[in-house]
Amino acid sequence: MHKILRNLTLVGMIFLASMLSGCTIPKLTLNSEDLYSLPTLPAKYTELNTQLNEILESGAEYAAPTSGANIQSVQLVDLDGDGREEAVAFFRNAAEEKPLKIYIFTATEDSYQKTELIEGSGTGIYSIAYTDLDGDGRMELLVGWKATTELQVLEVYALRPGGAALLVRSDYVKYTAMDLDQDQRQELVVLHADEGGDGVADYYSWQEDGSLASQSSARLSVTMAELNQQGRVTQGKLQEEVPALFVTGVTDASRAVTDILSVRNGELTNVVLSDLTGVSGEIAPFCSLYPSDINNDGLTEVPSPIQVSSMMETGAAYQRVDWYAYNAGGQSSLALHTYHDVEDRWYLRLPEEWLNHIWVGRATMTDEAAVTFYILDGEAMEPFLRITAITGSSRENRAVRGGRFLLSRQSEVIYTAELLDANDTWQYGVTADEVREAFSLITSEWSAGDY
Repeated sequence: MHKILRNLTLVGMIFLASMLSGCTIPKLTLNSEDLYSLPTLPAKYTELNTQLNEILESGAEYAAPTSGANIQSVQLVDLDGDGREEAVAFFRNAAEEKPLKIYIFTATEDSYQKTELIEGSGTGIYSIAYTDLDGDGRMELLVGWKATTELQVLEVYALRPGGAALLVRSDYVKYTAMDLDQDQRQELVVLHADEGGDGVADYYSWQEDGSLASQSSARLSVTMAELNQQGRVTQGKLQEEVPALFVTGVTDASRAVTDILSVRNGELTNVVLSDLTGVSGEIAPFCSLYPSDINNDGLTEVPSPIQVSSMMETGAAYQRVDWYAYNAGGQSSLALHTYHDVEDRWYLRLPEEWLNHIWVGRATMTDEAAVTFYILDGEAMEPFLRITAITGSSRENRAVRGGRFLLSRQSEVIYTAELLDANDTWQYGVTADEVREAFSLITSEWSAGDY
């Protein structure tokens, strides 16, 4: 989806930069007044500013969205695909019956004209997203209204020649737009609580008449409270490239519960919901990890942390993460093992041969955090690999000490590894290149559906 958003307050700066850029510098003759004046903005921006001021003078105030990626009071975005950006402005006028206002100004060659007004009730505008849901080249507007302190309402608008048409209205906690039925159009999944307080996912799909209608619903294992705190909605794929949504909630007992939603025979289905228990079978300890394509195979894997004993009386357990891929029937298959150092933001893919033969320990010192991998040999443990996250002003010098070799260099931290003596004689020892290949950084992924 091609989208360009900019805050209107930057327009003047951009215009000024364009006036001053170039390979040659023209001869200028300035008087004293010129030294204190800026280049004049194009007339259409001056006219837009005048119209915005008129709205403010009528008693309104700016009311920018408070969540999501688009949180400016005035946003420039090409809504109709003609290459010119419309201006979308957000206001609140407490004196009116519907106090929340979204104005849309359409650009012409030399002016902006107010062409649309969307109004809402509540305490604020929670979010705005621009998405071409039906693939016609025009953006739909997905507006989240803060109806009360406890309730959010989603409205989806299509901008049509006769005005803004309301396609969907629903209360929600999270939502996401995704092509789940593989028809080249994006459907809508809205997550909310039903009348009994249980979590439910409503599936809206496109109809022959161009409307976006509720098609089916699927039960969720997680409550909206569990989803709203540390929960996440992840867009991904099951085996055989089947699109799916992975909905993860976190319980008070620090357990991650993941529901997997896909479309089967035109209806939304929770493929991991147990007929016996009525909840997902995908429950694991929560360690700040969420479903992702951990091995870059195009499928989405679900993490399952496992506490692994050191097999020694005095040794503490360490945490290995097993990752499972799912098919459309809800059956899982093991895809990968990792060790995740969440504190230092990295992980290592573990060879199958290492399982039941290693122990892992983490130690810290000034400006260094080191994770050492040990070979378990009866009552003894021999270190064979150490990975260190190095910070501080002397990190470049410390990164080349001893047998350390570079894994990754970031702005504030350097990651190094070192092969220790026991690695040379162990049948499952590794090379420096194999360590580099198995090492990855933990990155922050965009969470679908929060907007």
